Amino acid sequence: MKSLNTIAVVIALCATTAVNAATIEMDVNGLVCAFCAQGIEKKLRAYPATSDVVVSLEEHLVAVSTKDGQDIGDDDLRRALTDAGYTVNGIRRAGESLDAIRKRLAEAKH
Repeated sequence: MKSLNTIAVVIALCATTAVNAATIEMDVNGLVCAFCAQGIEKKLRAYPATSDVVVSLEEHLVAVSTKDGQDIGDDDLRRALTDAGYTVNGIRRAGESLDAIRKRLAEAKH
């Protein structure tokens, strides 16, 4: 019985950790070149909570994944991009991983 309780606790902790990792998608105007993408990636990777960043010039999309249990506020993200000269048209917490977003973007190119 004790081992079943331990397993249940481990499963619950794993589920909580997975939920705490966030993917944030932003619709951004003003992305025109690889230099833009590089600058945005550098700026967003500077946040301690950032795990990874994807920038799609074609889709005008910036996506950030955060480390487990950490977050970056919408206001902070919007300010970082607007201070760099971009217009943020929308921010949403995505239900998919950054890898899934990469796949979706790759499929959109074809």
